Amino acid sequence: MSDQVIDLVNDSETEDVIMIEDQPETSEPKVERESAMETNGPEEAADDHDADEVEFVPVNMQMLAEEKKNSGNDEYKSKRYEAALRLYSEAIHLSPKTAAYYGNRSACYMMLGDYRAALNDAIEAIRMDKEYEKGYIRKAKCCLLLGDVYGTEQAIQMYRTLDSSNTALQEEIGLKQLRDLNEKATSCYDKKDYRTCLYHCDNALKIAPGSLQLKLLKAECLAMLERFEEANNIAITIMQSHSTNADAIYIRGLKLYYSDNLEKGLLHFERALKLDPEHKKAKAMRHRAKQLKEKKESGNELFKTGKYRDALATYTEALVLDPQNKDINSKLFYNRALVNSKLGNLREAIADCTSALALNEKYMKALLQRAKLHYNMENFEEAVKDYENALKHDRSSDVKNLLRDAKFQLKKSKRKDYYKILGVTKQATEDEIKKAYRKRALVHHPDRHANSTDEEKKEQERKFKELGEAYTVLSDPMKKSRYDSGQDLDEMNHSSAEIDPQQIYRQFFFPSDGFNGCSGFPGSGGCNSSNFTFHFG
Repeated sequence: MSDQVIDLVNDSETEDVIMIEDQPETSEPKVERESAMETNGPEEAADDHDADEVEFVPVNMQMLAEEKKNSGNDEYKSKRYEAALRLYSEAIHLSPKTAAYYGNRSACYMMLGDYRAALNDAIEAIRMDKEYEKGYIRKAKCCLLLGDVYGTEQAIQMYRTLDSSNTALQEEIGLKQLRDLNEKATSCYDKKDYRTCLYHCDNALKIAPGSLQLKLLKAECLAMLERFEEANNIAITIMQSHSTNADAIYIRGLKLYYSDNLEKGLLHFERALKLDPEHKKAKAMRHRAKQLKEKKESGNELFKTGKYRDALATYTEALVLDPQNKDINSKLFYNRALVNSKLGNLREAIADCTSALALNEKYMKALLQRAKLHYNMENFEEAVKDYENALKHDRSSDVKNLLRDAKFQLKKSKRKDYYKILGVTKQATEDEIKKAYRKRALVHHPDRHANSTDEEKKEQERKFKELGEAYTVLSDPMKKSRYDSGQDLDEMNHSSAEIDPQQIYRQFFFPSDGFNGCSGFPGSGGCNSSNFTFHFG
């Protein structure tokens, strides 16, 4: 099949379904919140509520724990959060029953962007001391940062049982805004308005940057908007810390599936279903990917075995399975163009190449194939345009030669077609050329149309002149050869323009008159025509 080889969709990607270690490592942004999300800072001294807990710790251990905590506070104030975290952990190790230490470490985790660990410490502090107000505040803020609306509301309610008059917390942390944005994002997603959904997700993530659900929704919207690399980066980041998250694996599968890697995409959908058998989206995409894979492979096999009509039908069926998969569909269109070309459906083949290029404008195979089809159909102007476009991306000698030849053929095509004017083929003999000229010259000679309208006279004069040009070139072996090869076209046309059609006519019909000036139509009486008799049929 040489240059007409079907595109077998690239399955060479080496990434494994769950092997993501080779991906660039990303981490949660370290967010410092000093206004609405302020952590209230570390405790400066152990709260009164800690007194009962402290009595179980030896005095020297408790003093050392306090020193660690105070040192941690100093590091915290200097924004050296890693050092502060280490010191708070040491204090907890020395005095594991002191709620305030967990509260301080929770504040430090929040500044480091580890909202889950911060929440766990806030919950632990509350468990130790039900009256620990800062614990509820931090729990509410951590839940909000993680996008847990219900957990945030619950923590606020518990906090208000300690001080029912305090409504500042609920207003400060933006719970209402997050709830509204979640509702808007969900509504837009259901309407498949992914661009607006993405907008609401981004705004919601400003309030809840640790929300796994919002990140996954954002990634899915990005995938649906064909921003596959961005979607993939979010999925990879989530999989690094949540390797069994079915949604993240599903989204990574979308990226692979829509990036011309059916095999890997299908494996990810299957992996997501193993983790969550009821994952509806993964189930639907697995079914679609399987169908597309089977149709594509079947069409390729039918093409290879020469069953072109069956291949045509199979590729057509594959193209309606998922119009959104541009990468695979561009190759299916190209493959169908090859089939149509084999079947002689050249116009349909050109249309398929055009469809492939509409999906992927840099698809060189489709571009070169369309140029070739235009060339074969003698649409040389279109062929030149395609080869010029191809040359922008491929400066190889092959493309340059193809363009040069197409330009040459275009130049030839703009000449007068002398064979057509005489009504003969390129294989016509000298005798056939003479007979053709004789026949047509008698039809178009001006005297033959003396009684016609002025417009008709001009048209017949033009045709008569063209007949003389055609005969002059095609009756001369050297000129004919140069004409056929396309050499010196401008020079040849110039010389042809100077030909006197009446002179050629006289030489052809009245060679014995010695060029006595006769130019009349045979039998018209304008010349001695006693030796020539012509009857119109």
